[in-house]
Order: sequence, then structure tokens, then C-alpha cells
Amino acid sequence: MPLPPAYALVATDLDGTLLRRDDTVSPRTRAALGLAAAAGARHLVVTGRPVPAVRELFAGLGYQGLAVCGQGTQVYDAGAGRLIHAVSLDREAAAAALGKIEAQVGQVFAAVDQDGADGRTLIEPGYLMPHPALSARQTLHRDELWAAPVIKVLIRHPELDDDALAAAAHAAVGDLATVTLSGPGTVELQPYGIDKGAGIALAAEHLGLDPATAIAFGDMPNDLPMFRSCGYGVAMANAHPLLRAAADEVTLSHQDDGVAVVLERVFG
Repeated sequence: MPLPPAYALVATDLDGTLLRRDDTVSPRTRAALGLAAAAGARHLVVTGRPVPAVRELFAGLGYQGLAVCGQGTQVYDAGAGRLIHAVSLDREAAAAALGKIEAQVGQVFAAVDQDGADGRTLIEPGYLMPHPALSARQTLHRDELWAAPVIKVLIRHPELDDDALAAAAHAAVGDLATVTLSGPGTVELQPYGIDKGAGIALAAEHLGLDPATAIAFGDMPNDLPMFRSCGYGVAMANAHPLLRAAADEVTLSHQDDGVAVVLERVFG
């Protein structure tokens, strides 16, 4: 697919896309984002991380724009430090979904991201955080996961790989939740019908922009709805095969400035 001459919006995932393995953005990628900004394009971060897991990161990056967080469940204004939209996952539906999944695949280990700009990540015994830099509090029992409103549930299986667990979860939960695979060891359940595409639609409306004017960058299947909503989708070289197959273009990896390579060509 040929590239249009310009884009009004640059939508980037974080982990495995904009960020290097050490959670930094390279100088080259910062400069390329600057080229896009100089051309009038807005940068929109679109991530599975909840707001509390990105605020410190945004401060370090100097990011002041809007961010779609929590797989589309939150829209956050980083400059104002304000959550401007949020939708929670019904806790009874979440517990029922977990039961249906376990009826199919046996015991899973669960965690939740709580609702709100100050929500915590809670993990039940046996759950291992896939990203060591993200903080979490361990509970004694699963029931404690539902003590406060949540935006999403994260699950891991002791034997099934990510793709098999995501497929089994999707088949089991029906309309109780939306199932996403967002990273290694990260299968998630969020409110039914909510995904990164829905989050981008809300953020773009807030900015007065059409998502079809966006160029999007991602690396995992949870970025598929983002690609469908945007005008052009770019998968990283390290991307999941499903996203690579759906992309308009495959760039270099997140370690090799793949985002910058494309932005330099489009806006340079």
C-alpha cells in the first residue's frame, strides 16, 4: 500500500515498539518524533500499560500528549496529569470469565490492574509479572483481586504458551470480556468491545482528528485493532506473526530504531 504524503497522527505502542528493552527511547527515535511534530503531526501513545505504570516513564521522556492506556480502557492527558476517560471491567463478569477459562484449560494464575489514575496491580500467588520493571502487590487469595474496580485481568498458564492460552480464553469467555495477547506472558481480559482501536477513536475525537489519518506502529496482536482503525499500520521486525501479516509494512526492530526509520522517510 503506498504511503499518503503526510499523517496528522503518529500512534505508537510502547513495549517492543517505541521503547528499547531498557524502557528508553533512542536519540534517533526522539529526533524522528520531532520531525513528525515539526510537520504538524500529533504523537499518541497507545499501550496496554495502565496509567500508574506510565506516569513516571512519561515524565522521563518529557511526553505531554494524550495516551491510550490499559488496552483502550483509559485515555490519559499526560500534560495535565488527568484521566479523561475510563471504563472498568465488571468484576462478576471477570470472575465468571476466569472460571470458564479454567474449566477449559485447568488452573491459571491471575492479576488485575485496578481502575483509576492511582490504581494498583495486584497479583495472586503463583502469578509472575512478565515485565520486571512494573510494580505489583501480591495478594493472599484470588478474592482479594476484586476488592476494588478493575480495568483488566491478566492471566498466565503453567504449561500453555501464549497463543494457545489466548485462543482458549477467547473461545471460553464469549461476550464476558475481550481477550488480547499483548506481550510475552501477557494474555489479558478487558471489558467486552474495548480494545486499542476503541481507545484511539476516543483519543482522536478528543484531538479533533480522524483515526484514518494516523500511521500506527506495533508489535503484538493487541495492536491489530489499532491497525484496523488507522490509515497505515507498521509492524516491527520483532512483531508477532499475526501482526506482521496484517501490517502494511514491516520495519526494523525496536532495538534498531524501526519507528525512526519510517518516520524519517515520511516526515524527513
